[in-house]
Amino acid sequence: MGFARTCSVALIGVEGVVVEVQADLEPGVAAFALVGLPDKSLTESRDRVRAAIVNSGETWPQKKLTVGLSPASVPKGGSGFDLAVACAVLAANDRIAPKSIADLMMIGELGLDGRVRPVRGVLPAVLAAADAGYRHVVVPERTTAEASLVPGVSVLGIRSLRQLVAVLNDETVPEEEQDGVGDERPDPMLAGLTVPGCGVGTGLATSLGGTSGGAPGGAGCLDLADVAGQRAARLALEVAAAGGHHLYLKGPPGAGKTMLAERLPGILPPLTRQESLEVTAVHSVAGILPAGRPLVDVPPYCAPHHSATMPSLVGGGSGLPRPGAVSLAHRGVLFLDEAPEFSVRALEALRQPLESGHVVVARAAGVMRLPARFMLVMAANPCPCGRFSLLGAGCECSPTAVRRYQSRLSGPLLDRVDLRVEAEPVSRSDLIGCGPGESTATVAARVLAARERAAARYTDTPWRANSEVPGHELRTRWHVAPGALHTAERDMERGLLTARGLDRVLRVAWTLADLAAHDRPTSQDVSQALQLRLGAGRAVAMAESG
Repeated sequence: MGFARTCSVALIGVEGVVVEVQADLEPGVAAFALVGLPDKSLTESRDRVRAAIVNSGETWPQKKLTVGLSPASVPKGGSGFDLAVACAVLAANDRIAPKSIADLMMIGELGLDGRVRPVRGVLPAVLAAADAGYRHVVVPERTTAEASLVPGVSVLGIRSLRQLVAVLNDETVPEEEQDGVGDERPDPMLAGLTVPGCGVGTGLATSLGGTSGGAPGGAGCLDLADVAGQRAARLALEVAAAGGHHLYLKGPPGAGKTMLAERLPGILPPLTRQESLEVTAVHSVAGILPAGRPLVDVPPYCAPHHSATMPSLVGGGSGLPRPGAVSLAHRGVLFLDEAPEFSVRALEALRQPLESGHVVVARAAGVMRLPARFMLVMAANPCPCGRFSLLGAGCECSPTAVRRYQSRLSGPLLDRVDLRVEAEPVSRSDLIGCGPGESTATVAARVLAARERAAARYTDTPWRANSEVPGHELRTRWHVAPGALHTAERDMERGLLTARGLDRVLRVAWTLADLAAHDRPTSQDVSQALQLRLGAGRAVAMAESG
């Protein structure tokens, strides 16, 4: 009779639950039972663990073996429990001292030859272990850098089960060859870290030309100087970056809407340490963490195709849900090009995460909460043919078709978008006669200064950007200049603004004040915020009401 226990982590989204792995050996017919709500891949670990132990030169116990995963009520899946199961079995068989693994957290998949293969989600798993009080973690060698991002945790990276047994028994550690080093062949050990179809090919890129150093506007970013004309749209892009506001660009084809959106990540400030850990955790779980970069330090950029389904945007899938585009764009940019072409169901699903900064996905296998604090950028043509706003362009769309096309973006969705700007057609003088506009580096410097002013104002609060501050807090704790809100309040009385819209105008006004180095928003800042939100529609409505 033998008993031993160690620990591992079950991931539910990007949150981890510490699981105690218990192994019990009893006299009887040789059998291996795995209990505790394992899924198919975890049930198959019985064969992997048995082969790995035997091929590592150890003896498989010829007794009745029961491995329990506690708490038994939590669904568990994946191959990351292999290492903990194998060590618990060896300790129950007296090959390892049970006390030596009782306080160890183990994460890793075992190959049939005993090598330890990397798995996805190491960073959130180690974060969960640290929060539970564990200070010693064993992970595959290839994910040591990712696990070491968590402070206060001692990380041991190993290549094989043989090495771990030797370390625990204070024996000479055998040398293990490392595949994929010194040749041009793909490293098979890294195959478990990526999910096919979740990379650049589906528009879920980590960032467009982002720099590894995280400096805003650095080399390799797409340059704003490439965009011809578009003064109003460029201003809106700068304001969106400075305050973390959502942006809607509407205009004819070829005006530069997509070019502007693609250059937005380049003017965003670098991620803080905490933000980097949040983004890295999501990308690690999703299997799109860039090779050789354990920490994502630039804002992510996600641009799904307009055929994307609702589960692909907000998260979903069979069994436990997987992160969707809104989570992969956490702390970054989610760009919906040709927004009216997306399904109405998918667009309406964005309303809740736009307000709360997270998404809760409920499925039969469980409920998962995922972070989703992103900047939404939508681009749209004015009509199906795109020529509705062009004088003399010969728009062939009927008024009913134009109205139906524009109504695909509902009022409640647009009410959550702070900035709505018309992208004007690029003229010949803008394209040829004028010189290049301001560069990404120049705009990024102003954005960073504005963000720093906002962060200093919100010291000792849970907020860092103007878009995160609730409207009630802005109205009661940080006051605008006397009389500055008079125009906005009058527009609200006319029905041009909702209560939510007034709060969002106030947030944009604070961002404009930060860009202009004002201590608080003036009436000019509020008027400009109204113009960026309501645009030409405000002038038309005022004329009709006048």
